[in-house]
Amino acid sequence: MKLRDTPSACPSLWRWLPCPPAELRLDLVLSSGQSFRWWESSPGAWTGVLGGRVWTLRQDGDRLWYTVYGEEDEHEEERDECPAKAAKLNAAETDRILRDYFQLDVGLSPLYHAWGAADPLFRKVANDFPGVRVLRQDPVECLFSFICTSNNHISRITAMIERLCQAFGRRLCCLDSRPFHAFPSLSALTGADAEARLRALGFGYRAKFVSGSARAIAEGLGSEGLRQLRTAPYAEARRVLCALPGVGAKAEAVPVDTHVWHIARQRYGVALGGKSLTPRAYQEIGDFFRGLWGPRAGWAQAVSTPPSWLPCPHPKPCPPQYLPTPGPVLCRPPQGPEASWQPASGLRELRLGQLWG
Repeated sequence: MKLRDTPSACPSLWRWLPCPPAELRLDLVLSSGQSFRWWESSPGAWTGVLGGRVWTLRQDGDRLWYTVYGEEDEHEEERDECPAKAAKLNAAETDRILRDYFQLDVGLSPLYHAWGAADPLFRKVANDFPGVRVLRQDPVECLFSFICTSNNHISRITAMIERLCQAFGRRLCCLDSRPFHAFPSLSALTGADAEARLRALGFGYRAKFVSGSARAIAEGLGSEGLRQLRTAPYAEARRVLCALPGVGAKAEAVPVDTHVWHIARQRYGVALGGKSLTPRAYQEIGDFFRGLWGPRAGWAQAVSTPPSWLPCPHPKPCPPQYLPTPGPVLCRPPQGPEASWQPASGLRELRLGQLWG
């Protein structure tokens, strides 16, 4: 099939939702390291897998446009570059899937206002990063994706997730010769040879965590039980998740790493934790930001500590409030095929809000 990267390509196969940029910025959210299944297929168009289907999204003014691809035969004829058969999905259902994924029922404007009123430092950066929200991902995909982030960087994580889906996931379709696969089911990751296959795919020590967590969930609470953690109290959900192989203290509503720890000490002037990030320090720092920003503290953190690979909106050098420490450091990422970097925030760590929102 051909990629449809604009509504002018097969207009009848595109739909839109009302959604101003202040409520959602695809370029900031889909590149932020929350999900690793989206690709900017052309300027302003994002193609990826959601809910077992392949989608292309783009924004135009106050409209969020989307098209969904069917699982057609690779050799099916196309007429005027449009497939002879469209994906058989109910429009109301696709609207619901997209609204749920981006949590569009949560209004960002009042949240930004409340966070800015409580935190002057948030207010300084908010105007440059509008429409940033936490994705409500499938719990299985979210959990196993973030197990893969340990001691890793975005480009490598994305490649690992792609190999995982190609090896263990169901093939969905092929767009312009590029194959797309669903995220693997729990059963696909619990096979006797799963760990060995993952090691062969370059997962290293993470292979043991992926296969071990898959077995633990399959033999315990199951995928539905994992989903039901969305309605569990915070402490209970955290306890259950941290018992899984490969999930540690960064499974938080406000993920804490050394960068966030330095922010708490240097920008907010609070002496939290000791000389290292102990379990007590994780808890104290998380409690501080939850107290400052309220119930959706993880959302505020996604705005106030933007990832370092997002395009810098400032003249060089970047203002100090955007940096881990004061100084004339540029906040643009390194360039070139060998470039790699770590996020400037804890955004890529397992955020509990992505599991239940």
